[in-house]
Order: sequence, then C-alpha cells, then structure tokens
Amino acid sequence: MREKKALVLILVCALLLCACDYIVLPEDLDSYSSKGAKGWSAVVTHIGKTDAGDLHIDLTIRNETGDWSAMQAAPDKPAVLKSGDGKTSTCGTVFISTGGHRLAPGFQMRGYTAGTKADQKIQLIYVECQGAEATPGSKLAVDYSYVTGEYNYYYPDENRVDATLEVDLDEVAADLTYPVFEEIKELSHKPGTEITAINNVILTLTGVERTDTGLLFKWQTRNPGEYPSYVHIGNPPVIGADGIIYGFYETPDIVSVPITPAGDKAEWTTQVTVPQDVTGLYILLSVESKKQRLFISYAVDITDI
Repeated sequence: MREKKALVLILVCALLLCACDYIVLPEDLDSYSSKGAKGWSAVVTHIGKTDAGDLHIDLTIRNETGDWSAMQAAPDKPAVLKSGDGKTSTCGTVFISTGGHRLAPGFQMRGYTAGTKADQKIQLIYVECQGAEATPGSKLAVDYSYVTGEYNYYYPDENRVDATLEVDLDEVAADLTYPVFEEIKELSHKPGTEITAINNVILTLTGVERTDTGLLFKWQTRNPGEYPSYVHIGNPPVIGADGIIYGFYETPDIVSVPITPAGDKAEWTTQVTVPQDVTGLYILLSVESKKQRLFISYAVDITDI
C-alpha cells in the first residue's frame, strides 16, 4: 500500500513539473494594469441627418479599461436619447463595436471591418434615432458589454462586464488623433522584438511590406525545445491614423500556421487589406501563450511604414 501511495505522489509531482514547464509567461506582462479603469467611453464626432431626416450621431469609442478589451453594444437593444427637457426617444440603429477584436488600452477607434469574410465592408461607429432631434442638453445612453485581458477560446466571455455608455451630445469632439489618445508606457513593441509564446517558442515579426492591396507581414518562430510546436497568431489586423481596424475578425486559432520543429525555425506570412493612404499603423497581435488556445495581445508599432 505504501509503495502505491509513493508511486501516486511521484506521478502527481511529475505532472506538476510538466505543467509548470508548459506555462511560459511573456516579458512585460504586467507593464500595464487595470487600476483606475473606467470601462469604455464614447465621444461624439459629428451630428447630422440621414436622407430620411433621422438623427445621425457619429461616435468614437475609447478603451479606458486599463487592459486589452473588446466591446459591443447590446444586441437588438435600442439606444435611448434623452433631450434636455426630459423627453426620451429610442434609437433603433446602433453600430457600436470593436468588430470582435481586442483593442489596446489607451487606444480609440471609429470603425472596423464587418460583413462576411467573402464580402467585407468598413463599418463606421454611429447611432441613428428615427424622428428625433439633438436639442441642447441631450444625452445618449447605450447598453453594452466588454471583456478584458487574455482571450481564452474555451471561455470567450471571461471577465465580461455589462455597462452603459453615457454620451453628452453637447460636446462634439474635433481633430481627434487616432489610434492613441493616451500613451501607456511599454505598451507597444517595434518589429523585430522577440515575443515569448507557447512552449517557450520565440515569435518575431521579421518584415513588413506595402503591397498593392495592403500589407504583408513576415513572421518567424524559433523553437529551443525538444518537441515540435505550433504558435497560432491568426491574421493580425491593424489600426491606423484614420481610427479604423482593418482585418476581418476570426478566432486566431483557426488560421493555419506551420509547425516549428524542435531546435529549428519556421517562417510564414500574413496579409491584411489596408488603403494605401492609411498611415500611423499598429498591428493588433494575438499570440498563443501559456497553453493552447489562450492568447495574449501585443501592439506592434509600424507607424514608420
């Protein structure tokens, strides 16, 4: 009996040691935190009328959670416009979202790639209110939810928060600078930075090229371990000085990547469609880390491209 107990203890210890070797924390993981986080906020950039005479409100959304975060307005739930005299109107057209992507803390955006993978389109962020007027003192309320931190394929809604955006329509912002509205120390990385991924594999962006339709990224993984390994990064999107996320969202684990042999390297490319005149770009990179299908986000600064 004692021999059996000893054998069980040995097996448990061995498993724990393997598990510890499997989990690899990237550098600079704690370089920013969610202390003093406010959730998401929104500012009005333009107020006008549709061709049908309805109130149209263009918005920019800001990630003030203190962490990487994705957000979206509550599905099939209208926004509420409250005028200065207390009257309320419902706003049935609501396009407020990050398009599935996690956006870096301190970043702001005004649009994203929507539609389908085969038929993509740029969706700007706005609300429309049928038959309403933006009288002085009007405020807009939009129910939404957001998630923060790492993306876990098995628990995509982990850390979900339900909240309400409250927007003052009297305050219309002009000359906003995208995508960064608040500098966060050590948030972004330059191309060539070595990123520690799953199983201690090192991921590096080795090159960026402009193409006729957008950008071509060259990736390399180096595996110092004794076993082959995959490092999934999906098709990383970008956001630039126009405040729009380019790149259709799909979970990063379903995009094929080459296997990195033990003690060797692997190379591959990804592409994203971006207008030629869009500059000031950052890659919103999700890297499989710690364990399978768990992703940590990085902002890669390619503003000089």
